[in-house]
Amino acid sequence: MTIEASNFIEDIIVNDLETGKHNLIYTRFPPEPNGYLHVGHSKSLCINFGIKQKFNGKCNLRFDDTNPTKEDVEYVESIKEDIKWLGFEWDKELYASDYFEQTYDLAVKLIKKGVAYVCDYDAEQIRATRGTLTEPGQESPYRNRSVEENLKLFQEMREGKYADGSKVLRAKIDMASPNINMRDPVIYRILRYHHHRTGDKWCVYPMYDFAHPIGDALDGVTHSICTLEFEDHRPLYDWVCEQCEFVNPPRQIEFARLNIKNTIMSKRYLKRLVENGHVEGWNDPRMPTLSGMRERGYPAEAVKEFCARVGVAKANSEVDPALLEFCVRENLNQNAQRAMVVERPLAVVIDNMGDDEELSFAVVNNPNNPDSGTHNVILTKNIYIEETDFALNPPPKYKRLVEGGLIRLKGAYILRHVSTELDGQGNPVRLHCEYIEDSASGGVNCNIKVKGTVQWVSQKYAVDCNLYKYESLLVDATDEITDFNDRLNPNSLELVEGAKGEPFLFEGKVGESYQFMRQAYYKYAGKKNGVESFYRIVSLKDSFNK
Repeated sequence: MTIEASNFIEDIIVNDLETGKHNLIYTRFPPEPNGYLHVGHSKSLCINFGIKQKFNGKCNLRFDDTNPTKEDVEYVESIKEDIKWLGFEWDKELYASDYFEQTYDLAVKLIKKGVAYVCDYDAEQIRATRGTLTEPGQESPYRNRSVEENLKLFQEMREGKYADGSKVLRAKIDMASPNINMRDPVIYRILRYHHHRTGDKWCVYPMYDFAHPIGDALDGVTHSICTLEFEDHRPLYDWVCEQCEFVNPPRQIEFARLNIKNTIMSKRYLKRLVENGHVEGWNDPRMPTLSGMRERGYPAEAVKEFCARVGVAKANSEVDPALLEFCVRENLNQNAQRAMVVERPLAVVIDNMGDDEELSFAVVNNPNNPDSGTHNVILTKNIYIEETDFALNPPPKYKRLVEGGLIRLKGAYILRHVSTELDGQGNPVRLHCEYIEDSASGGVNCNIKVKGTVQWVSQKYAVDCNLYKYESLLVDATDEITDFNDRLNPNSLELVEGAKGEPFLFEGKVGESYQFMRQAYYKYAGKKNGVESFYRIVSLKDSFNK
């Protein structure tokens, strides 16, 4: 059966299968464990694991742990958790460090072939002699060392006889190449640092551009899919595969990375936000990390739908974050249960109810899901409504409760305003109303026309809770303000204390998502600082231009 390709990467794969170049498609996801995955990585995850699923292939998780100064087991574990959260399964869990011995042996092979040499230049000298886009580089005076001398020096580098940075192993390619990456790049450096897996066994480590194609080839990867910034590195990738004499080497294919407006897509900068205390951690709900989005309450399926809508392209572009919110909102609209919360409560006394009288009403949990069931809400003499749902001096087109007016309580009766108690500044502190009998659904007076329906909570059964409202960590860039540090949003978190929630909200598990009627989608976060708390996931309003 022929599988239809949906993007240019899949076009290549389909052709490779049809021509018999490959019988089994093998991809990999190769993160460096130097931070938590962010939303930008979700696109690569969806592409690599999506190819596995679509073409019945395989996909490995291989950690690029070649720089122990920045890597940690914490990041390894967080990456695995994020991938599982998205619903993907890797075939093998591998590490670049699994191949340190083989990688070293292949470096020796290159020295013996005369295409690698030990150079005594430090990093500054290498940069200074690399040349520019219009001028060729200068050959190192150590470029023509004999094979025997290079082998001896490289062995001594491994044995720890030289200081960090005093020597490197460079590929001998072409210092006049128009591609600067091919101007005798460094492929090994001396680095004394404890590795999270190999301990202190090694004091020389391969560079990414050398270790990566070797890992791909040794794993049997057929298509090495990476972001567009590695396009200029592809000739070096192919050179390493050729010089190492790999049979049927992997093919590198580049796609446009995921860029989202007003969203930080740099692990280095995200790490700085954590270390400087701008956020509570990598999984702060404001963070664009996968763990942050999970903590906030984003459904994994919504993130994958977002990646599918963005698509796979060859040219970089910037995506409106409203598209991600649209995907989250669409998912929650179908799956989140409805509940009532009064954010800023205004007391209401229903004068024609008895002090101990209680009336029960069934509210549909999700009108979009006929199997969602219902839950009961209890109407008592004293309730809360939102303070903004009553106005002494209503603005034009105001459709909620006014003096002498009518309002419907969601799922229950219509109320008629009777009187208002004011504080010393003339602000409403308590309303007196009467309910209209038989105005509930199915009643004789249920068709009385009212301008609005409002959420409400019984004072007797209300549960105090705090609401955490999140906004973007960055404000819009301007011609004058472009640096991330100057664009940090001081209002990225608003804490609303003293909200009132109906008991139904606290019957579910921590992590459950709800639509607070007329407000937003929230996740139940359990107790935070001793108070029942909810995280705002996304607003009800959709700003995305479909």
